[in-house]
Amino acid sequence: MIQLYCGDGKGKTTAALGQLIRMNGWGEKTVFCQFMKGNDTGELHSLENIKGVRILRSEKDFGFYKSMTEKERLELTGIHNRLLEELLMLQEKEEAGLIVLDEITYPVEYGLIDINRLKLLLKRAGEKKCELVLTGRDPADFLMESADYITRLEKIRHPFDKGVMARKGIEY
Repeated sequence: MIQLYCGDGKGKTTAALGQLIRMNGWGEKTVFCQFMKGNDTGELHSLENIKGVRILRSEKDFGFYKSMTEKERLELTGIHNRLLEELLMLQEKEEAGLIVLDEITYPVEYGLIDINRLKLLLKRAGEKKCELVLTGRDPADFLMESADYITRLEKIRHPFDKGVMARKGIEY
């Protein structure tokens, strides 16, 4: 099955991590794959210490999409497609009970990933014993149509609106 956590509210990655930890707690191997993020985040420090969790991500931080050069966008697209191929292989071999695709909506929105290969991963979710958990703000229609669970998190109020920057341990 496929779960989708979307919207402008806080907690999408947190919800996905909760699902990953729950699955891992039952002895299943899990994968946490970050898209668009190359910076250091607190969840990575915790996940690195949990047996049975595999982390996939870019080792390079490209910053925000709007500030990337065309060369950086092409490089990031290559990284995303390599991550996707690794996920397809893990899914095919049934080497994970759950895979999180954190922030997957952004490479889809910006054209930084092979959509057809992503659609194959989604299609096979029903055929393989591997739950997919997707996160990101504004999912494309095909992501919404693929999902069995959709949870939209809505921002009512956020400190960022008052100029408070992201806080270590809370937002990252």
